[in-house]
Amino acid sequence: MLFRTTIALRSVCDITPGILEELGVKGLLLDIDNTLTTHDNPVPAPGVEAWITRMQAAEIRLCLVSNNHPPRVAPFAQRLGLDFVCEGKKPLTKGYREGTKKMGLKRKEMAAVGDQIFTDVLGANLFRVPCIFVFPMEMETTRFFKIKRKLELPFLPRKIYGEK
Repeated sequence: MLFRTTIALRSVCDITPGILEELGVKGLLLDIDNTLTTHDNPVPAPGVEAWITRMQAAEIRLCLVSNNHPPRVAPFAQRLGLDFVCEGKKPLTKGYREGTKKMGLKRKEMAAVGDQIFTDVLGANLFRVPCIFVFPMEMETTRFFKIKRKLELPFLPRKIYGEK
């Protein structure tokens, strides 16, 4: 199945070193918009910087992989002190391949994290790494995104990891 998620969580901040250890993951390929912050926001969402610090303390490697352009991605990555890949062409595997190489990890040690079914989830599946789906921080207001989110509905995870 092309839209398979390994686990689904409400927020990126719900990802713990324990969950990653269960999955055998040592590095995360992270989406930006609506995963770490709201769309086009230059400031990380509340709790994200502390979450990154916790991940780094647990020796989890992190790399941003975005379809966006350098003027959007580079300052955001710099603020967080993370390596990054822009113009990643998700769902194609180019960005995930580059991010994995930058972190010096094997594919089997990686997972991708994101909020969009047709880019993040499909890209992770095509790259053959676990996908941690997080629900979007906000619903975009542009016509394109409204249509895209409606089309994603049948493929959204029905169960949140750890919830009954």
